[in-house]
Order: sequence, then C-alpha cells, then structure tokens
Amino acid sequence: MLRSLALVLTTAASLALPAPAANATVSAASDADAARAAAARAAVYGATARYQQHSNAVRAGYVPDKYCVANRSGAGALGYPHFNHAYDNSVDPAKPAALYYEDDGHGGKRLVGVQWVVYDRDGNPATDDDRPAMFGVPFTGPHRGNFPGQPVHYALHLWLWKKNPLGAYETFNPAVTCLPGTTRPAPAPPA
Repeated sequence: MLRSLALVLTTAASLALPAPAANATVSAASDADAARAAAARAAVYGATARYQQHSNAVRAGYVPDKYCVANRSGAGALGYPHFNHAYDNSVDPAKPAALYYEDDGHGGKRLVGVQWVVYDRDGNPATDDDRPAMFGVPFTGPHRGNFPGQPVHYALHLWLWKKNPLGAYETFNPAVTCLPGTTRPAPAPPA
C-alpha cells in the first residue's frame, strides 16, 4: 500500500503544472489553482491505481470494448475503451467515465489512460457555452456521439499511466498501438 501511495504521489508530481518563468509574477489565485489541479490529478491516481489489475475495473462496472481504437487520421491510439456509463457527466476526478487499456504483450491488458465525458446541454455541436474544465484544462468538443445513442458531448483524456509525448491531455497517444486485427472492422460500403 505504501509503495502504491508513493507511486501515486511521485507520478502526480510529474504531471504538475510547469513552474513559472523566473520573472513571472504568480498571483495567489494561480497558486491556488495549480494546487487544486495537482490535488485533483493525485485523486485520479489514487482512485484508478486499483484498475491496474484489469479484473478490478471490470468488477467496478467498466465494460470492456473488444476492439482497440486507433487514430484513423494519424499516429497512435486510445487503446481498448472500458466505459462505466454511471459516471457519464462526472467531473469528479475520482470517477472517470472511461478507462483505456493496451495489450501488455502477455495476453493481458495494461491501464494507460482515463477519460471523462460530459453531455452538451443543448445538444448543438455549434455552441459551447457549457464547456467543462478539469485540472485547469478545458474539455474538447462538443463532439457528435461516437456510437449509436451517445449524445453530443465534451471529453477530456488524461494519459496518467503511460506518458503521451504529445501531452497528458491529448486525445490520441502515439505511444499506444493497436495490434493487427484488434480494431473494429470498417463498415461495408452501401450496395
């Protein structure tokens, strides 16, 4: 347990906001915001550490998708999404709506990232007056649903268990790959 806590605190510190330039004036408000963001990231680590063991995530209600999600327009992937729709619309750092896993090379899954999903109030992808933020980072979107029945929504990814060279909050991670034959087959063209 102490080792897990040390890992959580060490990793949370590595995602802390960059230090301001030596000549920058940092207000008490920005210090407080940075402290809140760091505490929220630490809460994510603490809440998701048990999901390093894949079976714990499944028991907690995260339903695995059998397909790995690759970036169709560039490098990288999300991995295998595991959604717990009870946490849709959560902005609680300890309750992400999705966990992302990659193949671990031994027939199992390795936790690499998390995602929060918040539905757009008016369902209009052209408006964003209800955009949420977490860790001082605005969610992306609004996006159209990714599967039948998913409403227009905002999303925030956090690559906390595998470094993303593009940034901790980018959608796709070029360090994550989908093995051949693990992605969803393309729909058949209309006849």
